[in-house]
Amino acid sequence: MTNLTRMSRRGVLAIGSGALAAAFIGKGAQAATTLRYGHMHTPSSIAGAQAQWFADAVAEKTGGEINIQIFPNSQLGRLQELAESVSTGSIAFSHNTAGAIGSLYTPFAAFDTPYLYRDVDHLMKVVAADSPVMQELNDGLIAASGTRALYAFYFGTRQLTVNQTALTPADLAGVKIRSIPFPIYMATVEGLGGVPVPVDWAEVPTALATGVVSGQENPLNVLVTANLSDVQSHLILTGHTAAAQVVMMNDDVWNGLSDAHKEAVATAAEETRERATQEMLASEDDDLETLRSRGMTIIGEADGLDLDAFRESVRARISSEFDSQFGDLYTQIDAIS
Repeated sequence: MTNLTRMSRRGVLAIGSGALAAAFIGKGAQAATTLRYGHMHTPSSIAGAQAQWFADAVAEKTGGEINIQIFPNSQLGRLQELAESVSTGSIAFSHNTAGAIGSLYTPFAAFDTPYLYRDVDHLMKVVAADSPVMQELNDGLIAASGTRALYAFYFGTRQLTVNQTALTPADLAGVKIRSIPFPIYMATVEGLGGVPVPVDWAEVPTALATGVVSGQENPLNVLVTANLSDVQSHLILTGHTAAAQVVMMNDDVWNGLSDAHKEAVATAAEETRERATQEMLASEDDDLETLRSRGMTIIGEADGLDLDAFRESVRARISSEFDSQFGDLYTQIDAIS
């Protein structure tokens, strides 16, 4: 879908989304505002838990005047549908990958480029609300889709799982690996050596169990909370994408908030971002040991993994397609210290 098409759609939906905002917000102090937040994760995952932390913080900071209702486990739609639902205003919030948000505004996908960040601290500075890169891309996202990036938290570093030993990209030739169904993830899987098969997250456990795909890639916390060790035998520590999940908010709903409520939501967002990021960082070592204890074979550099080969292969594949689109953004991201 082109940005022009989205702009036209937004114009058509302006009355509807405006009415939604008025319905949610226009009652002021007379009644509590209820806003819906849909996402794809389990409530027990850190990504799922942070949605509730945010809702609780907003309720506390607004004295119960704003109530955020959480719908986990893709109850309100899959990845693309959730992004579109925030855009149209049928829900107020969702969190999503930057690559998926790129379906609404293409440059946003640059945030999910593999092997882009020096470390997690660098990632979090880049996706902070006051980062010049985030501010520029957020302005574009608002204009293109009527959604805004409210905050972004560390989602973990994406690792590869398969049902075989793999030490180099060549070992994965012909292996079907689930990919998030957006271009930058498909290219990443190709760079890792596999054959990307687009599968929405809601279908991944079944796709792995039935052999539709033989591998996938995700942060450790997702592997633990989704019990993917039940259907995957090997964890390959490629560490290819340090990722943030971005919490999106419908812009009409945001603009309908009072100044006091905007301040409360923004403060809750910053607190939740910090808490979720620290929880994810703290969980990574424990999650790795949990997967080991569940019987997964862990393969890292000490076990013969040629990480440089994966890095070089992925970077070459990404460069061939995305440098022309995102090269200026990559330069800006690298300059953030």
